[in-house]
Amino acid sequence: MSLELGQPIPDFTASATSDTTFTLSALRGKQVVVYFYPKASTPGCTTEGGDFRDRKAQFDAANTVIIGVSRDGIRAQENFKAKQDFNFELISDKDESVCQLFDVIKLKKLYGKEHLGIERSTFLIDSEGNLAHEWRGVKVPGHVDEVLAAAQALHNGH
Repeated sequence: MSLELGQPIPDFTASATSDTTFTLSALRGKQVVVYFYPKASTPGCTTEGGDFRDRKAQFDAANTVIIGVSRDGIRAQENFKAKQDFNFELISDKDESVCQLFDVIKLKKLYGKEHLGIERSTFLIDSEGNLAHEWRGVKVPGHVDEVLAAAQALHNGH
């Protein structure tokens, strides 16, 4: 299944940090940034999460909720969130159901070996639950600024 711009994202529920359950439909009326990262507490993922953390007030002002997703277990996610002082929740997607929904599991190469892993990707969902923007194969530097600009433009009706 592939998601298309302007089309509704199927509703999903997943376990998240702070003993919460994330349900997409519960956020109708708000924009949502769902960003996927390969592994908690690794350098690129730490930088990306920190960039979202540092701009959270600006995302809040644009009526946008941030949620991070990886295949790490809930304890690893809680540790990552606490250590980095993230001010948003992280989803533990061990069964890859959310990853499959957004089609972010890709064949990757590491040290010459192939494995399936999360391709760093970000999705911006509008306040009605439709896919507004997607970024795949993300490079971390400058990425969060791009996402913020898109969230602000969407919020301002552009």
